[in-house]
Amino acid sequence: MKRRHFLQFAGSTFATLGLSQLDITQSGDKYNQALAQNTGRKLALLVGINEYSGEINPLRGCVNDVLLQKELLIHRFGFQPQDIKILIDKQATRQGILTAFEQHLINQAKPGDVVVFHFSGHGSQVADPDKDSPDGLNSTLVPIDSGYQSAGGTVQDIMGHTLFLLMYALKTENVTFVLDSCHSGGAKRGNFMVRSRDGGKKLQASSQEIAYQKQWLKRLNLSPQEFVKLRRQGVAKGVVIASAKRDQYAADAPFNDFHAGAFTYLFTQYLWQQTANPPVKRIVVDVNRSTKILSRDSGILQDPELELNNPKNPNPGTYFTSFRATYAEAVVTKTQGNQVELWLGGVDASSLEAFNKDAAFSVIDGNGKEAGYVKLESRQGLIGRGKFISGGKRNGELKPGTLLQERIRGIPQDLTLKIGWDDSFDGSTATQAQQALQRINRLTPLALRRQEVQYVFGRMTESRYRKLQKSQGKNLPKVGSLGLFLPSLEKIVPSSFGAENETIIAAVERLKPKFKSLLAARIIKQMLPDNTSQIKVTASINIAGSKKLVSQTLPTRGISKQTDTTTTTPTKPVNIRDGEIPKLPVGTQVVFEVENQESTPVYISILVIDGTGDMAIIFPNDWAASDDMALLPAKEKRIIPGNEDGFKLTIGEPLGITEALIIASTSPLRTSLKALKEIATRGNQKRGPLVANNDEFLDVTDKLLTDLDSGTRGGINVEGVQLAANVRGVDAKKLAAMAIAFEVI
Repeated sequence: MKRRHFLQFAGSTFATLGLSQLDITQSGDKYNQALAQNTGRKLALLVGINEYSGEINPLRGCVNDVLLQKELLIHRFGFQPQDIKILIDKQATRQGILTAFEQHLINQAKPGDVVVFHFSGHGSQVADPDKDSPDGLNSTLVPIDSGYQSAGGTVQDIMGHTLFLLMYALKTENVTFVLDSCHSGGAKRGNFMVRSRDGGKKLQASSQEIAYQKQWLKRLNLSPQEFVKLRRQGVAKGVVIASAKRDQYAADAPFNDFHAGAFTYLFTQYLWQQTANPPVKRIVVDVNRSTKILSRDSGILQDPELELNNPKNPNPGTYFTSFRATYAEAVVTKTQGNQVELWLGGVDASSLEAFNKDAAFSVIDGNGKEAGYVKLESRQGLIGRGKFISGGKRNGELKPGTLLQERIRGIPQDLTLKIGWDDSFDGSTATQAQQALQRINRLTPLALRRQEVQYVFGRMTESRYRKLQKSQGKNLPKVGSLGLFLPSLEKIVPSSFGAENETIIAAVERLKPKFKSLLAARIIKQMLPDNTSQIKVTASINIAGSKKLVSQTLPTRGISKQTDTTTTTPTKPVNIRDGEIPKLPVGTQVVFEVENQESTPVYISILVIDGTGDMAIIFPNDWAASDDMALLPAKEKRIIPGNEDGFKLTIGEPLGITEALIIASTSPLRTSLKALKEIATRGNQKRGPLVANNDEFLDVTDKLLTDLDSGTRGGINVEGVQLAANVRGVDAKKLAAMAIAFEVI
């Protein structure tokens, strides 16, 4: 028997089909076009529970998940607000969820209508009388009134069997379930809460739950034997998307100043960025790739899974409905005169701090053209408030539903690195760690699970060591040593741990250079508009001496192509499958290829950030040449390193995920280039990649941001869209930033 997931999954369908991303895209096109013409009413039931109590740990991001889905459904998929039913916290009792499902979805949906059910909260497991799975358990959704006690007994959970019957009862085939929960156990993982309540054979479903299933069997004219046979074949109908595999955690995660489900945020933000409604298999592939980056940055491993049962089309469009095709970072939700309220659901999580006061969005008209600006005045979570500025192109008020695209991000000049301290420290040790970290410039120490942190300063314990032995193998720090963990506390930052008897004060002092390099990498990521630039530049990594492609990327708004050029081509020695990051063995020689499709020259820089957070400059690399050495002429390509560069790029340690950042700017980067030349001069280096110390790279990063800010301030001349002195601006029309991630093995 295959491993089964939530609704008795028969396995992840797309993984067994052998389809490429291009196949996945094309197979859904015709069906999507038909849906745009034939879709009927669109109904949704969205459930989010934060306020668990008693022996069930509360969560913080589930209600925000509901808002993420609500705004997406209304403004991207054309759902009417009155057709979206929302249950949060105390409304989400077992009976409340079941009644809402029946009344809002089953009783109203007709053949051809669209139905979406989303649940964010705890998942669990109870004993399954029919033993569908080898472990004899059935997965459940945990309502607010579950009545759980750790000693065991009866719970008021909603069983997967029950959800199968409710799904089966719907009169339409156009059904999507999105489940952001898990049942892997564990209340917390470092800075994350886990959306799972303890379960197992000691827990039984309530008599009301079993009686409810029998009622539905009678109404559906199904025998118990038929019911067992049907559910063991897969989901009842439509599409089910689960946020994590059976043995993984669904993370309730902090993002800047709010919490949300890690999967729901990535899933909905991805859909805001698309220009056509992607088929569901494509979504799972692409979002899975995003979760790999999440795993690299946080240590949380979370792979979404998909199950399909739709005979008419094995790869339907998302939510079986038409799609508003213009990409967006934000949408206008309320207006009063020239004051507007925004929903920033399309902003990348790693860039949120650049969207506070002074950031600016372009107003997009019905033809996808810029028709004014909205200057952001404040932001709380994903709700922003700002002012509409016509720029002489548009008069009157904006209407709710107006889409907004990034124009200028405003990066705080004093951006800090956020470090959590280990919650296994005793009181005096925690205080000592907090005080030592506070004394470091541009570093903000924080308690865990309150806000987003980039790293955790902690101690290697015996239990952590044993767990890391299974996942990271050899060369682990000694038990008792101090160093840096990723936010989940389940992965370490290599080369950050000291001796086992080191004091807190000594460890923090030793880590000062590492903090600077990590801050430099954080600033780089804040300044780079990965998907939002409008400059026409492409970049790829290839195997040196061949035409074998590792990965290719482009700013999607600068270049429009019929095929998906971000698709990677699996060729040896690259080990890659759909949804995975390319793997490059140590010793592989690679080259970058950058093409400028603009009609004017652009300035190019290539930076590489390895698995330890350290950076190297790959291009420019001729430190004795003029300032124009970084200039790539219009309509030209460049191979880096080329034959004239006098060096080769060979993949080396550390192992883990490395990210190459390719920056293309229409403005010169003279200040940062001068700083790089000075570093090269001090090291007597005339050519080749530049590896500097942490102080030097932080200085170069700040100067690069100053260069970009200078170009931004001189590039947009609209009254009311000026930047404050303590903010550094980056204009999406003047900068393209493309990231290519690969795993060193």
